Amino acid sequence: MSLDLDFVRSQFPALAGEWAFFDNAGGSQILKRSVERISDFLLTRNVQTGGSYDVSIKAREAVEDSRRAVATLVNAARPEEIVMGPSTTALLQNLARAMASQLSAGDEIIVTNADHESNIGPWVGLEKMGVVINTWKVNTETFELDIDDLLPLFSPRTKLVCVTHVSNLLGTINPVAEIARIVHEHGARICVDAVAYAPHGAVDVTGWDVDYYAFSFYKVFGPHHAVLYGKYEHLLELDTLYHYFYGKDKVPQKLEPGNVNYELSCGAAGMVDYLIELGGKSDASGSDRAKIVAAFTDITAHEKLIGERLLSYLRDRNDCRIIGRTSASDGRVPTISFKVDGRDSGEIAKSIDPYKVAVRFGDFHARRLAEALDITANGGVVRVSMAHYNSLTEVDKLIAALDEVL
Repeated sequence: MSLDLDFVRSQFPALAGEWAFFDNAGGSQILKRSVERISDFLLTRNVQTGGSYDVSIKAREAVEDSRRAVATLVNAARPEEIVMGPSTTALLQNLARAMASQLSAGDEIIVTNADHESNIGPWVGLEKMGVVINTWKVNTETFELDIDDLLPLFSPRTKLVCVTHVSNLLGTINPVAEIARIVHEHGARICVDAVAYAPHGAVDVTGWDVDYYAFSFYKVFGPHHAVLYGKYEHLLELDTLYHYFYGKDKVPQKLEPGNVNYELSCGAAGMVDYLIELGGKSDASGSDRAKIVAAFTDITAHEKLIGERLLSYLRDRNDCRIIGRTSASDGRVPTISFKVDGRDSGEIAKSIDPYKVAVRFGDFHARRLAEALDITANGGVVRVSMAHYNSLTEVDKLIAALDEVL
């Protein structure tokens, strides 16, 4: 193992407390350096950008530096492909609004029933203008989105396929590059919700050839802010959501009405700085991008270790049912949901609280998936969502609490 866990944990002040945080898919802990960047902006350059005076110029440079950093994080071709906003939910709603004029009655959009509602609801809302919504459904026996079930859904009028990179309930990693290739072969575009993937793996929007890709920074160790990547030529085609004089060529600003939150955009760069430094500790050399990839290689290896510790415990119990893949394979992240025979998931989670271990229960806004899998009763599922800063000691603390509670 090459992940320097002592260094990692030292970067997150909240980890110095008593709690073991296993609700990271709901929101990760924030890096100290992200908070410092937010504070620095507010205390030294808290002015409107676009002015001719020095402080305004520095404010603009700080925001654009962060945009470039996020472009490096996701491997975008240019910083103008980075749209920022308050949340993935808001950004995908904005994307649907900005795309509406490209669609006509009878055009088709494919959604899954495995996504968080953020990547379903905005598209279903287009039904009122005559857009037809088709649903790619999870196999309820295997918990997988099968490609063979996607293919019959295409028609000459399919314009867009919306899919999650990782299910925030199942933890399954979907083959985004393969799906993108199939979508493009059918003349459509792809929109990916990556909220549950981005904390766990290196994002490569160029290598995967995705058209739109969104996730929230506050799930990836940063501030409560989010990013939508879009291919530059696609962003140019979208309607402006800003004032009428923000023409179609004013990318990405036309999709950031009222301007981005300056300080939170700056805070996002702290995530990138951290990953670059972390990757450098693995003797990665070369570009910042190479160091980010190296950091996630170490993150993935550590997360398999801690994920398998819990999965092994759950597999060995005869009263637990893991919802999703049952081992820490290459095809899942350590977001682990389970149900216990005859027990209410909410009661279990609340009983763990006194042990200073934070888990969560419910359906996590993947309501359509929970209903399809028939797991909404008795509080839904217990979800343990790990991040790379969690330790084996913390997992053992969770297991000890489960032993007593169950």
